[in-house]
Amino acid sequence: MVNEGIHARELRLIGANGDQLGIKSTKEALAIAEEANLDLVVVAPKAKPPVAKIIDYGKYRFDRQKKEREARKRQKTVSVKEIRLSPTIDSNDFNTKLKNAKKFLTKGERVRVSIRFKGRAITHKSIGRDVLNKMAEATSDVADVTQRAKMDGRSMFLMLAPSKNEKK
Repeated sequence: MVNEGIHARELRLIGANGDQLGIKSTKEALAIAEEANLDLVVVAPKAKPPVAKIIDYGKYRFDRQKKEREARKRQKTVSVKEIRLSPTIDSNDFNTKLKNAKKFLTKGERVRVSIRFKGRAITHKSIGRDVLNKMAEATSDVADVTQRAKMDGRSMFLMLAPSKNEKK
């Protein structure tokens, strides 16, 4: 709430330089703000009486937007890459997938390693679990396992995250 949009009868007023001016009526506070050629802005509407501050509202909004932009800039989005394996994967194919997983992990992305069981292969879940464990061991120098191998329908998943303390 700004200037004439303030509906409270009394306000606890804070001056432009941060000093307390006491409890004033809204009309008095508006007069003081106009005299200083600034705006009257309610900063704590839930307080009894509400707290208002005399500030340049345009500059205040600009600074707040600038802080929000900086916060968004510093925010890190974590993407999850998926690598699909099969229970009967050959060693060369496995090494290619391993190389891709390590590349993603060194870039700071999380990796989801999945095995899809087709047909009767689902009866041999231990083979799939062994392949996932082999992948976890092979990437242990650059990754930490965040979620152990787990079945979900006809698929088995393993989650890897970049290691906090990379051993190079």
